[in-house]
Amino acid sequence: MEFPIKVVRPSGIMDGTQCRNFRHEIVSLLEDSATSIVIDFQNVTFMDSSGLGTLVLCLKTVRTAGADLYLCSINEQIKMLLELTSMDKVFEVYSCAEELEQKFSREVG
Repeated sequence: MEFPIKVVRPSGIMDGTQCRNFRHEIVSLLEDSATSIVIDFQNVTFMDSSGLGTLVLCLKTVRTAGADLYLCSINEQIKMLLELTSMDKVFEVYSCAEELEQKFSREVG
């Protein structure tokens, strides 16, 4: 069984200016039948409250479509933002893309 996994790699500062394009990208992936979406934060240097709000909205959109959303490679600032807002209990967060790949390979195998 193969999972249609799609990876989104935002970069720079995740704020209000990036949010519209980011959300559009997630919706496009769902329209292309993605069942699992990974957001790789490796190249994101900072995320503000509007970025977090967009992330929550995307999670709702993804779940409504019957798909899964995973986060990986978050930096300390994003980790702290998720913890302070208790969103670390809502999102499935992995330390790196390799850890997430291992999860998927166990599910397939």
